[in-house]
Amino acid sequence: MESEKKSSHVSDMGAWAMNVVSSVGIIMANKQLMSANGYSFTFATTLTGFHFAVTALVGMVSNATGLSSSKHVPLWELIWFSIVANMSITGMNLSLMLNSVGFYQISKLSMIPVVCIMEWILHNKRYSKEVKMSVVVVVIGVGVCTVTDVKVNAKGFICACVAVLSTSLQQISIGSLQKKYSIGSFELLSKTAPIQACSLLVLGPFCDYYLSGNLLLDYKYTYGAIFFILLSCSLAVFCNVSQYLCIGRFSAVSFQVLGHMKTVCVLTLGWLLFESALTFKNIMGMLVAIAGMVIYSWAVEIEKQSNTKSPHASKNSLTEEELRLLKEGMEKADVEVGQSKA
Repeated sequence: MESEKKSSHVSDMGAWAMNVVSSVGIIMANKQLMSANGYSFTFATTLTGFHFAVTALVGMVSNATGLSSSKHVPLWELIWFSIVANMSITGMNLSLMLNSVGFYQISKLSMIPVVCIMEWILHNKRYSKEVKMSVVVVVIGVGVCTVTDVKVNAKGFICACVAVLSTSLQQISIGSLQKKYSIGSFELLSKTAPIQACSLLVLGPFCDYYLSGNLLLDYKYTYGAIFFILLSCSLAVFCNVSQYLCIGRFSAVSFQVLGHMKTVCVLTLGWLLFESALTFKNIMGMLVAIAGMVIYSWAVEIEKQSNTKSPHASKNSLTEEELRLLKEGMEKADVEVGQSKA
């Protein structure tokens, strides 16, 4: 029992570590690929289509070689999930283009309370005071170190709302689909990735043209650009798999808190690798965010312990309905014994 618990903790930490490393790595690779100082590949939505195409290819190879199994999930649910996920990607890109960076960061921070509200509405899930308090601390910390100028317009606000709602719904759906159909994270990803890849590769170039004004066919590929596109796609496979793993093992709220840990890592690596400015305000915000994440881990552990204790207590005491049924059963047995004696 003790060894099973330890192996579970190790695999949990492995899923977290894979997601943090791959996410931070893909952000750094994309920064080099898309920045003006790098290779100026400004086709973010199409690049996401490449990511899912490679992920779908890996899933097909895995299923063909027997490394993973394929379970049935209704096609309409896969299409619905893919539409929500694509709305999330497109909404985020449009929100970043139409809003200031400060408002874009605020919209990302709003995802934690939105996920909590949506889980309460859809699954009647409730959170302890400690979890709520830790989430507030994380949001304040990340807000202090990332939010600068805040400018809002009507189009940008609508896109931000669509992005936040669709992203929150997508992350909740990952966990609910895995539980509903008893399907593993990689198996679910290998089913949704082909649909997302096809739709993003068809619609992505048009969306990118609207966002950047550049045509994909006019881009001149160099060996360096191709290398970073392949690197980004390779990291995306690990990023997508670890996202499904983390949400399947934990919850959408935990995944959002982990996402802010990635923000702290990106800011630190940006300062180390790209000589980005790191002010006293940034440092203080990161420290507050890290403190919030530690409190969140502690709060979740307390919640788990209280949940494991409650079933044992209920097992030792029978409800009124169970007592009534037991009494009726005993009376019926007495009558049958009397009849057999007669």
